[in-house]
Amino acid sequence: MTEVVATRDGVVSMLQDRSVEMRLANLRLVEVAGSGHYGPCFSCMEILVSLYYGFLRIRPDEPAWADRDRFVMSKGHACSALYPILADLGYFPQSVLGTFTRLGSLLGDHPDMRKVPGIDFSSGSLGHGLSIGTGMADGTRLRAGDSRVVVLLGDGELNEGQVWEAVAYASHRRLSNLLAIVDVNRVSVDGATKDLLNFEPIERRFAAFGWCAERVDGHSHTDLLAAYRGFDERRAAPDGPPTVLVADTVAGKGIDFIEGMAEWHVGYLGGVDHDRAVASIRRMFAEEGR
Repeated sequence: MTEVVATRDGVVSMLQDRSVEMRLANLRLVEVAGSGHYGPCFSCMEILVSLYYGFLRIRPDEPAWADRDRFVMSKGHACSALYPILADLGYFPQSVLGTFTRLGSLLGDHPDMRKVPGIDFSSGSLGHGLSIGTGMADGTRLRAGDSRVVVLLGDGELNEGQVWEAVAYASHRRLSNLLAIVDVNRVSVDGATKDLLNFEPIERRFAAFGWCAERVDGHSHTDLLAAYRGFDERRAAPDGPPTVLVADTVAGKGIDFIEGMAEWHVGYLGGVDHDRAVASIRRMFAEEGR
């Protein structure tokens, strides 16, 4: 896939349209499974769309391409936001989406790199992804490769001590090819993150470890693409630091009657509620010029 230049006419509009379509596709996957992670999936949708359609150097027709960028979805429970993107890009047929979580399907409720083309990390219990991504970035440097490594974490995941071990190591190794993105939707399965273990201001904590830390609007493709460009500019400098984007988002973004609610970390919107969700997504993004 050719990297998209943010200044190209219509690119941001295309990404915004994709974000709407992928939300609707996510709803269809939940219909198949009978349950889904609305909150964490919809909070990171713009992040995923901007990465896959506007930044990552990948080849869907050659998933194992050695020089591809690596993406580690540490918050793997939001994989139903990613699967429709992979299908749209051609990693596997669209028909496979209709088997989500069914017996024998490639697509489980966490991604399996042994089964799903385009997946670089098999997630499960949260907290491991940044360590894996750090290892990938270090390995790339040792091979004198040019691949970039992107890791997507949830803010609730920062409660895991292993995350901060990886933060320290990546800084010590000056892994300028490593980009972490923290999806700060402010809720987790146990409630509001500020009430459980408050890490704010997150960007200052990463900066204290020696990372380049930037706070961005996680629902703005313009801001995200600009931040990716900044990461690439720093990556070109010798011995630069790793980068973290602290992305402010809204859990369940697009479904107005569940936005920001920890109760909808996982659940099921069926019947009339499903129709209300579809209408809300279309209306909200139309009103925002999307």
